[in-house]
Amino acid sequence: MTAFPPRFFVTADQIDAQVAAFYAAVRTHPQLGPVFAGHVTDWPEHEAKIARFWRNAILREGVYDGSPMMAHRQAGDVKSAHFPLWLDLFDATLQRTLPPEAAAAWSAMAHRIGRALAMGVEEARRPSGAVPRF
Repeated sequence: MTAFPPRFFVTADQIDAQVAAFYAAVRTHPQLGPVFAGHVTDWPEHEAKIARFWRNAILREGVYDGSPMMAHRQAGDVKSAHFPLWLDLFDATLQRTLPPEAAAAWSAMAHRIGRALAMGVEEARRPSGAVPRF
């Protein structure tokens, strides 16, 4: 199996620190906090899972096997309008925890993922057979 280089330079420890700082902020966020609290019963377990997601996406470790799209679509109370709030908070955390170049690269990746998740959540909320509006 060929090992791929990281997409950009961050360490596993930096990913763990970003995830921990971000979810500390999420828990106190007036809109996002209640949504997450309704689904996350074990914060350390959730943070470890999301850290594996990011290590897979950035460092290509192959340590995550979940489906973020399905998780967000099946949650029921996650709306596409939550993703800009999520991204703003994630970006603010990146700026506090990483050097500017790494923060910008991770932010760009997070925004691509966030847009895809928002579209997937919106699609799941449409009645069957409804045509999307562009």
